[in-house]
Amino acid sequence: MLIDTFDRIARDLRVSLTDRCNLRCTYCMPEEGLDWLAKPELLTADEIVRLIHIAVTQLGIREVRFTGGEPLLRRDLLEVVGRVAALEPRPQMSLTTNGIGLARLAGPLREAGLDRVNVSLDTLRSETFRALARRDRLADVVAGLAAAHEAGMRPVKVNAVLMRGVNDDEAPDLLRWCLDREYELRFIEQMPLDAQHGWTRERMVTATEIFNLLVPVFDLSQDERQRGSDPAETWVVDGGPGRVGIIAAVTLPFCGSCDRTRLTADGQVRNCLFAREESDLRGLLRAGANDAEIAARWKAAMWAKKAGAGIDAPDFLQPARPMSAIGG
Repeated sequence: MLIDTFDRIARDLRVSLTDRCNLRCTYCMPEEGLDWLAKPELLTADEIVRLIHIAVTQLGIREVRFTGGEPLLRRDLLEVVGRVAALEPRPQMSLTTNGIGLARLAGPLREAGLDRVNVSLDTLRSETFRALARRDRLADVVAGLAAAHEAGMRPVKVNAVLMRGVNDDEAPDLLRWCLDREYELRFIEQMPLDAQHGWTRERMVTATEIFNLLVPVFDLSQDERQRGSDPAETWVVDGGPGRVGIIAAVTLPFCGSCDRTRLTADGQVRNCLFAREESDLRGLLRAGANDAEIAARWKAAMWAKKAGAGIDAPDFLQPARPMSAIGG
């Protein structure tokens, strides 16, 4: 098992397939983009599948989520998904995406073995989408969501980040839109993971504020399902069956129940989203290490996991890498 000194067990593996993205969201990266990893630095499909094989057969991983950057930009994505689906034991597989290209790939991804998708959508207004993402692609995201639902990857989950004075007036509209389409919406507090290091707590819309934006419009009752390690606190909307989640990643961190381990696109293990240290598995792979040696380093990396992300600590520093390079 991947266990730490606080008895938390990691069973959820986040695998970043690329640091590249085809949007330039203002809360993530500058308009000109970033310096992408060179191709030789990226894990190959064979290396990704081998590391996931070690994770599920030797380290107790039960769920794999593919992230980025934008994972749909990875040309061998279907191959990777298909090969992971063939592993024994087979992990549950999901993918976090901005939705651009999903209209074309949803069916093939489902056929390859993908179970579910999370799609980022912060606004329903075309002009706001252009201002936030610096690209006019709202229609593509909407089409991608519909294709995923049609392909049977249910529930399709939508992730939304509210920003003060930008889209915080859209919370009820986003929820109604998702409910009408049987998507499950989750609001996420904006986290200090932008490349520009421009995040401030004052400009962040908190989980409490988000809840208060919804209650005048919807009847929200506490979800009685066991939350477990799910970062979202969920509510049943208007008696169900629809639900909405709110992830208070900053104001109420879920570090005590965290069950995640992360693998960057260049083969580094991160034991926390906000970690400032990484453990190199790519180097071991390419030096000819066997599976047991790789598993041992992975275990050591997770054993060193801190009690919490430390966002409220006076000495908190953002990770050197932005979210696009870490993986969501």
